[in-house]
Amino acid sequence: MLKALITGVTGQDGSYLAEFLLEKGYQVFGLRRRTSTPNYENVAGIKEKIHWLSGDLTDLASLIEAVRVADPDEVYNLGAQSYVAASWPQPYATGMMTAMAVTNMLEAVRIVKPTARFYQASSSEMFGKVAEIPQSEKTPFYPRSPYGVAKVYGHWITVNYRESFNMHACSGILFNHESPRRGLEFVTRKVTDGVARIKLGLQKQLSMGNLEALRDWGYAGDYVQAMWLMLQQETPDDYVIATGEMHSVRELLTTAFSYVGLSYEDHVYIDSELVRPAEVELLVGDSSKAREKLGWQPKVGFEELIHRMVDADLRRVEAEMRSQIVMVN
Repeated sequence: MLKALITGVTGQDGSYLAEFLLEKGYQVFGLRRRTSTPNYENVAGIKEKIHWLSGDLTDLASLIEAVRVADPDEVYNLGAQSYVAASWPQPYATGMMTAMAVTNMLEAVRIVKPTARFYQASSSEMFGKVAEIPQSEKTPFYPRSPYGVAKVYGHWITVNYRESFNMHACSGILFNHESPRRGLEFVTRKVTDGVARIKLGLQKQLSMGNLEALRDWGYAGDYVQAMWLMLQQETPDDYVIATGEMHSVRELLTTAFSYVGLSYEDHVYIDSELVRPAEVELLVGDSSKAREKLGWQPKVGFEELIHRMVDADLRRVEAEMRSQIVMVN
C-alpha cells in the first residue's frame, strides 16, 4: 500500500486530495498543527480514515518526526498562509509559513526519506505583473504581493533541491481553483456566500473591490488530480495547471447573482479598502504541457463551478437559519 503525507490536509485542496488518494487505496497521513479549536469541516467524512500527525511547518524537528513516522512514498506540501490580502499586514508570518516552511519540509524529506516524491504547491500569483499572455512554465515571475514573493521562494527552493540532491521534487503552478470548500475570505466564496444570504433575506449588500481583475478559475477537485499525476512521472518537472479561460470579477458576480434571479448591480457596492495595494490585473494559464505530458484536462467549467458553489452556500445558510429557529424555540 502506497503512503502519502499531506500538509494543509484540512484546507480546500488538502481535503480533495486526501479523498482522491484514499479512493486510490493510499494510506493517508495528515499533518496538523496544534490549535485550541481544530477545524475538520472539510474532512468530516474522511477524518477517521486519515492518520493524524502533529507538526508545524515552521518547526523542522516536528517535520522530521512526521516524515519518520509516516515513511511516505509521496509528500504533498499544501500548507501555507494562503490568503493574498493577509500577506500585506502579515509579511513576516507569510514568509515563514509560505516560503521558509517549504525548505523545512524539503529538509525533513531529504534527511529522513530522500526517495519520497515531493509536490510543492506553487501559485499563479508568482506571475503577478505578467510578462506575457497566457502564462506558461517559461513565463518570468513578477510577484505583486508578499504572498507571491513567498511562493516564488518556495518554487525555486524546490527546483534547487531537485537539482542539488537529485530529489523527485515537482512544483504545480496552479491558477485559481475554487469549490464549496473555499474559505469565506476568498473572492469567489465571498460572492457565493453573499448571494445566498441576499437571496434568503439575511443581508442586502455585498462589498467588493476591483471588479475588472481577470482570473483563470477552475475546480479544485480537478486540480488535485494534476498534483498526483505529476508525482507519477518518471522524471520530476514543473507544470502550469489552468483552464486557459479568463473571467472578470464582474462576470463572476453576474454569473452568481443571475443564477438565483438577481442582478448584482442592485446589491454590490465598491469599497476602496478592498482594493489591493499592488493589483494583479490578469492571470490566465497555458496548461498545454500538463495536457500533453500528464494527460490532464479540467472537467468542470466556470459557470458550473459557480453554480455548484451557490447551491452549496444556499444549503448551508438555510441549515443555519433552521438551526437558529430551533434554538429560539
